[in-house]
Amino acid sequence: MAGLTPTTSTGTSATLSGSAFDPLRKRLLFPAWFVIGFFLVLPVLLMLVYSFLTKEFRGGVVWEFSTASYDQFFFDRGLFGDEPAKIEWTYITIFWRSIVQALIATVICLLIGFPTAYFIATRPDSTRNLWLFLVTVPYWVNLLIRTVSMKFLIRDNGPMNEWLMMVGLIDSPIHLINTNIAVQLGLFYSYLPFMVLPVYASVERFNFSLAEAAADLYASRWTTLRRVILPAVKPGIIAGCILVFVPSLGAFLAPDLLGGAKNFMIGSLIEEQFKGSAGNWPFGAACSMILLSMVLLVLMVYARSQARAGAQ
Repeated sequence: MAGLTPTTSTGTSATLSGSAFDPLRKRLLFPAWFVIGFFLVLPVLLMLVYSFLTKEFRGGVVWEFSTASYDQFFFDRGLFGDEPAKIEWTYITIFWRSIVQALIATVICLLIGFPTAYFIATRPDSTRNLWLFLVTVPYWVNLLIRTVSMKFLIRDNGPMNEWLMMVGLIDSPIHLINTNIAVQLGLFYSYLPFMVLPVYASVERFNFSLAEAAADLYASRWTTLRRVILPAVKPGIIAGCILVFVPSLGAFLAPDLLGGAKNFMIGSLIEEQFKGSAGNWPFGAACSMILLSMVLLVLMVYARSQARAGAQ
């Protein structure tokens, strides 16, 4: 038509994407950046600042910057702080116990979660959503209520011991409360779906014709699993392990309610420092920053290894 200048689809799309929508994209990202900055970055920065402050004698903080909280975590200088520095094994032991407990919880969730995710991913489409629904149902209930329910279930006179004695499997109750096993049960029960869902997403996208081809080439089921399936779903397994390990490392409900004082974890230690007016906020903030630094270090090592693997 007269007066209209024809434009190609390429030129139009280039104009729309190159000039018209670029400012709009930045504006649309502003709410997300605001939420991340206000609710994530700002609290972490405040925690970092508090970790270098001084504890006030009656509670609270004094705005005098020092490294005393980090020194308290790693070194023991006596009751009055005038003795030669010795390594403070109490907090280091708590930190190491937290790492071990988180690793064990991750391994248990992987051993149970991978077969569960594989089973769900291989179900017919008509029933697959039902199985996913059953996995996520516990998350409709608050974590505190679920942990208290676990304590009620495994206590000496709880339903589990009563049922085992009723069927004759045991003669006396099994003592689980205030043990490492109870903590592991709590962590496993709390974070199992964090393993199942990422692994399910990877298995659900897996091309099962590759497994059939391996079987046609006389590969055993174990060989097919180890050489074909696991490498293909490795991203989901790694994501699930991270999603279980990180919250298990900082958990405090399961250690407090199921483990007792002998099974103190770093999350419980941090929580204790922020309780009431007698808490030590700078020391709690320092413990939080040490925990955060270790988690970030692990994630950076993993990211770098993935980048190298992708480059190769």
